[in-house]
Amino acid sequence: MRSRFILGEVGTGLRRNLSMAASVVLVTMVSIFLLGLGLLAQRQADTMKGYWYDRIQVTIFLCNAVAVQPNCQGQPATDAQKQTIKAQLQAMPEVENVYYESEQQAYDRFKQQMSGSQVLDNLKVGDIPSSYRVQLKDPTKFAVVTSQFDGAPGVASVQDQEKVLKPLFTVINVVTWVAVVLAAAMVVCASLLMGTTIRQAAVTRRREIAIMRLVGASSMTIRMPFIIEMLIVSVLGVFLAGVALWTLLHFVFDGKLSQMSGAWIGTGDLWVLAPWMVLGAAALATVTSVVALRRYLRI
Repeated sequence: MRSRFILGEVGTGLRRNLSMAASVVLVTMVSIFLLGLGLLAQRQADTMKGYWYDRIQVTIFLCNAVAVQPNCQGQPATDAQKQTIKAQLQAMPEVENVYYESEQQAYDRFKQQMSGSQVLDNLKVGDIPSSYRVQLKDPTKFAVVTSQFDGAPGVASVQDQEKVLKPLFTVINVVTWVAVVLAAAMVVCASLLMGTTIRQAAVTRRREIAIMRLVGASSMTIRMPFIIEMLIVSVLGVFLAGVALWTLLHFVFDGKLSQMSGAWIGTGDLWVLAPWMVLGAAALATVTSVVALRRYLRI
């Protein structure tokens, strides 16, 4: 009987404040959508770091006849210098593997990558110097290799791919924080709107509340319909946000981007975050309801 009464009160409250309830649903949806975007962006950054860091190489370009670096002085690296560099690399505990790429191999690889480009018309063997490509055990230790071989005899330059990827990770992190900040602002708006909705509902149903007090209804019985109402509209907002996020991941990440490489998140990542988003919205609705009810019902 008590459960039926509470559910009846919940239905009555939602019908009377349908516009306010719809507003809470929409604000909650936007809040959770932005928060989900921020969390997914952070997972994307972690995924890309894990994917690309395993493939990061330090490339040691050797001097050749056309090198303009002061260290080369127009002289190609000698066989003795090449062997010295290779031996030093193989002796370093930070190095996993060392690959030598000749000028011909470098030209062939570039030609394959840039097939059909007009850049190849002016390129010939020797324009791209030979190099040692170094695979590190720990990609974050690139500075150890860079500092040791930068300016060494026979070395034209040292390039690490981490410098190329770092700006990309920085952009992703900035987007993450912007989304999280916007989500936090929307959460505040959702909390205020929930409080306003509860106040309006309490005013609308003040006669029913007075009667319930007279017949000896407990504080929990009076408050429970308001709390359940906020839980329902909040969970509905989370559901709509989840649908929007799933659509984005399914058609963009699982669809087009997944064909480019394996360094992208997918709908599976959303299922990991979904329970936490539901719990977060439910906790927000519950806490906001309890605080608002203590203020407006005074029971």
